[in-house]
Amino acid sequence: MEQAQKENGEALSPARSPSDGARVGAGAEGKASFWRRRPVVVVGTLVLFGLLFLGLRYLAEAFTHESTDDAFLDANIISIAPTVPGQVKKVPVKSNQMVKAGDVLVEIDPRDLAVQLDQKRAAVESARANVALFKAVAELSRTQVASAEATAKQSAAEADASQATAEKAKADLKRAEELIQNHTISAQEFDSAKAVATATEASYHAAREKAASNRAKVAEAQAQVEAAQKAFERGEAQARQAEWDTQAAELNLSYARVTAPADGYVTKKAVENGDYIQLGQKLMALVPSDLYVTANYKEIQVEHIRPGQPVSITVDSVEGKVFKGHVDSIMAGSGARFSLLPPENAVGNYVKVVQRIPVKILFDEPLEAGHVLGPGMSVVPSVKVKGYEVSEAVVVAVAAVAALVVGVLWWRAAGKRDA
Repeated sequence: MEQAQKENGEALSPARSPSDGARVGAGAEGKASFWRRRPVVVVGTLVLFGLLFLGLRYLAEAFTHESTDDAFLDANIISIAPTVPGQVKKVPVKSNQMVKAGDVLVEIDPRDLAVQLDQKRAAVESARANVALFKAVAELSRTQVASAEATAKQSAAEADASQATAEKAKADLKRAEELIQNHTISAQEFDSAKAVATATEASYHAAREKAASNRAKVAEAQAQVEAAQKAFERGEAQARQAEWDTQAAELNLSYARVTAPADGYVTKKAVENGDYIQLGQKLMALVPSDLYVTANYKEIQVEHIRPGQPVSITVDSVEGKVFKGHVDSIMAGSGARFSLLPPENAVGNYVKVVQRIPVKILFDEPLEAGHVLGPGMSVVPSVKVKGYEVSEAVVVAVAAVAALVVGVLWWRAAGKRDA
C-alpha cells in the first residue's frame, strides 16, 4: 500500500495549479534580454547618433581637406653674433626674455675701440695737413713756372739783340776789309772792327745758350708742377681713406652695443659678463613672434594643394583652439632631397618610398595662445582643397535621421518581442 501511495505521489507531483503557472510567467518576463529594454534602446540610439556624426564628419572632411600630423611650428630664427671682438661688459637680457627691436642684448667694453677711433681721427688731421702742404707746393711750382717763362722770354730777347749787334759788327768788319784794301783806314781801325765783330759774335752765342737754358728751366718747372699736382691728388686720396677709416672706427664703436634686429624671444643664450668674444661667435638666438607652419605632406596629397588655400590649424599645446591660416608656398622638391645625406637611388635594391613635400603655411592673425609658442612644436594643419564644403548642420541632420530610423526599428523590434 505504501508503494502505491509513493507512485501516486510521484504521479501527482508534476501537476501544478494555474496560479503557479502565472507566477512563473511573470518571473520569466522580468528577466527580458538586455538589448530589448527600452532605456537601452534610447541610450543606444543616442550613442549611434554620436558615432554616425563623428564618422560622417570625418568622411566629409576627408573628401574636402588634406591633413597631416607631420607638421611643426617654424620661424626665421636670427643668430646674434658680434661684429667686433672684445670683452663683454654687460649682458642685460635673460634666457626666454621677450625683447623689442633695438633693445641692447650685449655690451662690449668700448675702450679699445675708442682708442682706435682717436687714432683714425688723428690720421685724418695729418692727411688734411699733408693735402694743404701739397697744395702750397703746387702753387709755388706754378709761380716758378711763370717766373721761368718770363726769364726765358727775356733771355730770348737778349739773344735777339746780341744777334743784331753781331750782324752789325760783321757788316762793319766786311766794310773795314774793303777799306783796308784801299788803304782808306788804318790797320788799327781794322783790328778794332775785327775785335768788335768777334766779341759781338761771342756775346750772341752766349745769349743763345742762356735762352736755351732758360727754356729748359721752364720745362723743369712745369714737370715740378705736374709732380706737385700728383702729390696733391695722392694726399687728397689719403685724406679720403683716412676719413673712411674714421667712419669704420665709428661703426666699430657703435657695434660695441649688440642690439636686437627684431622683436622676439631670447633663446640659447651662451654669453655672460666678463666673457671674451670673437668676431662672428654665436652668442644667442632670437626667435621672432611671427611664426609659421612647415607641414610635410605626402606627395600624393600635394596634388590638389595650391598657394592661397585656407587652412585650419590646431596646436598640440593649445587645446580646444583652432587657428586660421593659408598656404603660402610649396617647396620645389622633397625634404629628403635637400637633407644632409640625400638618397642615392641608382642601386639595384631600390624600394619606392612615399616622399614628403614641405608646405609653408602662414597664420592669418598673430598667435594669441596665452603662452609662448616656438619652433618645433607639433601642429595638425588641414588644408581645404575643394571648392565646396559639407556643413556641420547637414552632417548632424543625416546622422540624426539615420540614428532615428535605426532607433525606431530597434524600438519596434523590442516591442514585438515583448508582446
